[in-house]
Amino acid sequence: MFKSFFKNKKWAFFAYGGGILLLISLVIQVKLTVAINEWYGEFYDILQKATEHRVSEFWDEILKFTYLAMPYILIATVTGYFARIYAFKWREAMTFAYITKWQNTPYDIEGSSQRIQEDIYRFARIVEKLGLEIAKAFMTLIAFIPILWAISTNVTIEYLKDVQGSLVWIAILVSVGGLLISWFVGIKLPGLEYNNQKVEAAFRKELVYAENDKVNYAQDETIIELFAGLRFNYNRLFLHYGYFDVWLNFYEQLMVIVPFLIIGPSLFTGVITLGIVMQVSNSFDKVRESLSVFTSNWTTVTELRSIHKRLKEFEQNINF
Repeated sequence: MFKSFFKNKKWAFFAYGGGILLLISLVIQVKLTVAINEWYGEFYDILQKATEHRVSEFWDEILKFTYLAMPYILIATVTGYFARIYAFKWREAMTFAYITKWQNTPYDIEGSSQRIQEDIYRFARIVEKLGLEIAKAFMTLIAFIPILWAISTNVTIEYLKDVQGSLVWIAILVSVGGLLISWFVGIKLPGLEYNNQKVEAAFRKELVYAENDKVNYAQDETIIELFAGLRFNYNRLFLHYGYFDVWLNFYEQLMVIVPFLIIGPSLFTGVITLGIVMQVSNSFDKVRESLSVFTSNWTTVTELRSIHKRLKEFEQNINF
């Protein structure tokens, strides 16, 4: 899955050179995010004391935000475009490496066409997408943990008055807690996804054979039986995703108000300004979202685990 792209001389330059370009773009995006966070403090302080400022200062801040946001949008768009090309190149490398081995395999392998045509691209696309998100999350943590740690000195939290960097520890606690709960709530999803792909492959195989021979394949009894298996598996999958979505949606909505619950009282006592509140909220969200990258992408992780299992089995069958 990896050596056909990263250990092949034909693809090494693109694999590593393209990967470095993607990481550089993430660094620039994170730096712009930090600058926007600083802008939050200045902008909302002006709004809080609007009568003490001129309207021109308000528009100056809007213009400053534009100078920060437009490059971010451009870089993020170009990065997304190049990342898709990167994933397709990875697919190309894996596809031809697999086909060479598969053609020399003397026996039939269940679901070969699906694994070569579909699973390879899904694997490359998900790894690329998830890998970039993890890398960006790590860079964001490096950039924002010091900011959130410093801001913590301006916020008084009951029971945590003597704890340095209290906001950082709270962000870590809610993120790790969310990940652990997500793990237990969604523990059955990878196995269900794997089983689902097996029945999908059987249904698709019957239809593919029927394209050339409708007399012997895709008979009503066979189609009904295969589709019944699909229905049963999808109903189980939807049920488990249902209660997982209940937890995930609850968690995400709860995290919206957590920073305000923590720092809100300090605003009313005059200890901090509205600008600090918004800066804390933004910094807290960035740290928490970075630490919760696996929780927020749990369905993607589940899909990746099932695809990896299928491709690993395929590699073993073709003596890769």
